[in-house]
Amino acid sequence: MICGFDYGTSNCAIGVKDQNQIRLAQVDGDSHFMPSALYAAGRELICEQVALAMQNTGLRDDFVQLRRGQLQQALRVRRELDLTQDDTVMFVGKQAFSQYFADPEEGYFVKSPKSFLGASGLRPEFVHFFEDIVTAMMQTVKRRAEHSLGRELTHTVIGRPVNFQGSLTTDKGAETSNQQALAILSAAARRAGFSAVEFQYEPIAAGLSFEQSLDTNKTVLVVDIGGGTTDCAMVRMGPDHRGRVDRSADFLGHTGERTGGNDLDIQLAGKQLMPLFGMNAALKSGKPMPTKTFLDAVCTNDVGALGRFASLETGLYLEQLQRDCLQPELIARLMRLRQNKQNQQLVRSAEETKIALSDAGVTEVALNFVEPGLTTQVSREQLESAIERPLERIMLLMKEAVEQAGCRPDLIFVTGGSARSPVIREAVARTLGDIPLLDGDHFGSVTAGLAEWAEQIFR
Repeated sequence: MICGFDYGTSNCAIGVKDQNQIRLAQVDGDSHFMPSALYAAGRELICEQVALAMQNTGLRDDFVQLRRGQLQQALRVRRELDLTQDDTVMFVGKQAFSQYFADPEEGYFVKSPKSFLGASGLRPEFVHFFEDIVTAMMQTVKRRAEHSLGRELTHTVIGRPVNFQGSLTTDKGAETSNQQALAILSAAARRAGFSAVEFQYEPIAAGLSFEQSLDTNKTVLVVDIGGGTTDCAMVRMGPDHRGRVDRSADFLGHTGERTGGNDLDIQLAGKQLMPLFGMNAALKSGKPMPTKTFLDAVCTNDVGALGRFASLETGLYLEQLQRDCLQPELIARLMRLRQNKQNQQLVRSAEETKIALSDAGVTEVALNFVEPGLTTQVSREQLESAIERPLERIMLLMKEAVEQAGCRPDLIFVTGGSARSPVIREAVARTLGDIPLLDGDHFGSVTAGLAEWAEQIFR
């Protein structure tokens, strides 16, 4: 069976075209969307679980040869943790969050692994590790989707951002990053059991879904604000265009870079939540508080920042900073956050705050997981101030796509979870003026478009 696979930064989903209708499979209980998160009792066990789930004997044998060292380490971890073969050692989606929130100090938790794809300077063993994480998630999503649909999935089109890291206009290494990321996704998809794998740009996929509703030809600016990236495409759409397999002449311009909903969450956490942990506290010396370590704590999409915050050096630095601070109890709170590995949970709270501010002018943020009774209030104005820099980048991407096309769009079609925010919608109106702005399914547009494209190229 043919499907579209949205391996997203925030969520994963699979769609199929069934009796001329797009249908999303259930992939996390009754939900059509599975949060992009994984938790394992030990990171070495992820590789083991990938090998156990592989159905293709040839691919599995090759994989076992490639990962002999990691699989031996997994056996050692099982002995150390006293785990039997019947114990569940890996959780994906909502279950991953539940396990992490229940005991963040134990196990290995990763959220939004797509954010790390294409990162520069990764040693081969880290590339292999990300391959295994992505494969484990794809295996789970595919298996759940097949159970929901009652059919085997063999061919897929996977969504991809315009750029996984950086921007082709400003970063000479962006294309190298793209090739690394696509290689990881391709290897993972085949190990997950797909016999044929193709890719499509996510904003184009979102536009293909939207195009089904048009009864006249339009030039549409598609803006897909995903969890990890923002992608824009200027596309000719409508009755005269849909159904063509070659749409290259209809794509007038596209831009994209690694600025998305996660960056908005991180900025909000840094500006509005980290002061509770001492970021703006006074030092006994009268000098300003250094902010780097506080920002490292919330940069959950940056491998380097995560490593620095977890390092022994940072632990020693925070002990000294506590002695130097006029409010040492705030630094002690940051030290507990670090010790309990709750920084991912803190950014999750910022994400929930951003979502709540789509419908309310002010919301209360409860951080009881850090300290009983710890709360703060955040307003929509504070959100707008906190996300000013990434929002400027998103608006610039839109303007660049329009300039590439050399014409003004008839419509702006926005999709992606963060596109619901009134702050973003107001910024779009300020940037491009009085152009009709239409919403898609903020979470399902890309998946539906990928399913449409898969039908066209594989049938």
